[in-house]
Amino acid sequence: MIGTVYATARLCPGQARPEEGKILKQQTYVYRSRFEAPADRVFAWHTRPGAFERLTPPWERVQLVDRQGTIHDGDRTHLRVQTAGVWRDWIAEHRDYVESKQFRDVQVEGPMRRWEHTHLVEPVSDGACMLEDRITYELPMGQLGRLLAGRFTHDKLERMFRYRHAILAQDLAMQNRYATASPQTIAIAGSSGLIGSELVPLLSTAGHKVIRLVRREPKADNEVRWSPDEGHLDLAGLAGVDAVVNLAGESIVGRWTEAKKQRIRDSREKSTRLLAETISKLDPQPSVLVNASAIGFYGDRGDEMLDETSSPGEGFLSEACQAWEASAREAVDAGIRTVFARFGLVLSPKGGALANMLPIFRSGLAGQLGDGQQWWSWVAMDDVIGAVFHALFDESSDAPAGPMNVVSPNAVTNRTFTKTLGKVIRRPTIIPAPRFALHLAFGDMADDAMFASARVQPAVLERTGYEFAQPELEAALRHLLGR
Repeated sequence: MIGTVYATARLCPGQARPEEGKILKQQTYVYRSRFEAPADRVFAWHTRPGAFERLTPPWERVQLVDRQGTIHDGDRTHLRVQTAGVWRDWIAEHRDYVESKQFRDVQVEGPMRRWEHTHLVEPVSDGACMLEDRITYELPMGQLGRLLAGRFTHDKLERMFRYRHAILAQDLAMQNRYATASPQTIAIAGSSGLIGSELVPLLSTAGHKVIRLVRREPKADNEVRWSPDEGHLDLAGLAGVDAVVNLAGESIVGRWTEAKKQRIRDSREKSTRLLAETISKLDPQPSVLVNASAIGFYGDRGDEMLDETSSPGEGFLSEACQAWEASAREAVDAGIRTVFARFGLVLSPKGGALANMLPIFRSGLAGQLGDGQQWWSWVAMDDVIGAVFHALFDESSDAPAGPMNVVSPNAVTNRTFTKTLGKVIRRPTIIPAPRFALHLAFGDMADDAMFASARVQPAVLERTGYEFAQPELEAALRHLLGR
């Protein structure tokens, strides 16, 4: 079965060079995993656009500045990494490329005195392979650097490669489940947002082509300009698109003034209506539109169990979600399979609710919201993009259509969520946040989002055979935070 990982890691002292007769000030870290997939397929995954983004743990502060080429000899990657709170440039050059077998990243500029990372893929029996990541490095400041940062560096590598190999196994398994006859072209609106920036690498490493809808002048061949406010979208730029994903919309985070509410409504309705009208005119039409929505559709429902057949609720968010989904009517009427991905509380340390919670939780000043009895239907980022992938590529007769709740099958109360996050990051959670204070700070957002109770089940995902990567809250938080 693809996705089973067997890993070992070791930290080794440097060996003596006979001609020098002394011990090198370097260390070697090795992480090995078995993947139930052919070596050439695992190697090919690493050569595609998006591999770096998929392999970068979400808790790491890393910015991709520039990429020259791919992973062939002489190609370079320029990063900015945050080390001890300070941003540093890190430029790596790729060397020793052997097709379907290995490549090496060598630091030519960066925070380490030496850094060489060899990726080695070796076939084993029955179509499986072993992937080895071997890091040979030397810390700055000699002996003092090893004393101060030696154990920290090893632990950081351990967290990083455990995450990287888990993601690779997960992606290979997903690609295997949704294998298509040929790569597809997917147009994405909102590709630079929290979800879009994770979805694009997932699709690219699977061999699909992504067309980004951008609101500025296009800078690349895979960009198409659009302006929902002006009602403009280049129809010719979408010719030949197999599927469309719409993630565009004003963030709901912030105090809900009347102006903010209007932006939330308009950004969703205008973008969805323009996309639906445009793709319905294409010949041939895309086979599927996955349009973002939210479980705010259900409103505040207490302990009631909710699924996709449940009625809409009341309040601003519910009304906004109903109008949002109704804006795609033209695509539905045109016969395009349209999926309304009703996202729950999306968990990612890169942004959204979890990123906003972490500073106060880490300070030890966090606690439940009010009495903590409201149900929070959460979903890890891996399953957010996994569910969209499922909606795009499920070719069964029972493929998702209409509303699709994108939530974990295990909703928790706010009290349980608070205690679990505190446990994972090892901080107390004893200071409750009173409802009146949050209402003063956020207005109606506090009532509609923070204190609303929605116990939502992913009935459509479960019925259509989606396999959750992170169904349990504690395990999901540990995976996302590297704990």
